[in-house]
Amino acid sequence: METTDNNMDPLQGLKIITEAISQTRENAREHSFLFLLWGWLIAAGSILFFVLKTFTSFKLFFLPFPVLVAVGIFLSFRHYQSGPGSVQTYLGFYLKNLWLVMGVSFILSVLVNVLQHTQPFTSNMLIGGAGTLLTGLVLRFRPLVSGGILFFILAVASIFVPDQYAPLLLGVAVLTGYLAPGYLLKKSTV
Repeated sequence: METTDNNMDPLQGLKIITEAISQTRENAREHSFLFLLWGWLIAAGSILFFVLKTFTSFKLFFLPFPVLVAVGIFLSFRHYQSGPGSVQTYLGFYLKNLWLVMGVSFILSVLVNVLQHTQPFTSNMLIGGAGTLLTGLVLRFRPLVSGGILFFILAVASIFVPDQYAPLLLGVAVLTGYLAPGYLLKKSTV
C-alpha cells in the first residue's frame, strides 16, 4: 500500500484558512439581501394595510400582503437559484433552512389566524423575532440580535394597543428588526 505525503507549506495552509473565512463573511453578507427584501415588502404591506383599512372603504384592504408576499417568495427563490455557484458553507445551509422553516411558519400563522378571525401581526412578530435573533446569534452580529429582541418587545406591545394599530407595529418591527440590521450587515465584515 502506498502512502502519500501531503506536505503543505505553512503559507498555503494560511491562505486556505483565510479564503475560508473570507467566503464565510461573504456568505453572511449575502443574507442581507433577504432582510432588506422582506423588510421593505412587509413594511410597505403593513403601511398599505393600515391606510386602506383606516382611511378608505376598500373591502380588500388586506390585499397588499398576499401580493407582496408572493413577490417576496418569487424573488427569494430566484435569489437562491441565481446565487454564485460557489460551495455552500454550513452557515449558509443552516440560515437558508432556518428561514425556509420560518417562512412556512409565517404562512401557517397567517392561515390559522385568518381561520380564527384574528389578526396575525403579533404571532408574525414573534416568528420574525425568533428567526432574526437566531440569525444574529449564529452570525454573532449584534444588530440582528437587537432586531430580534425588538420584534419580541413590539409583539408584546401589540397586545396593549388597539387592533387597528397592530400593522403599524409590525411595520416598525421590520424597519428596526430587518432593515436597519440588514443595511448594517450588507456593509459589515461580520
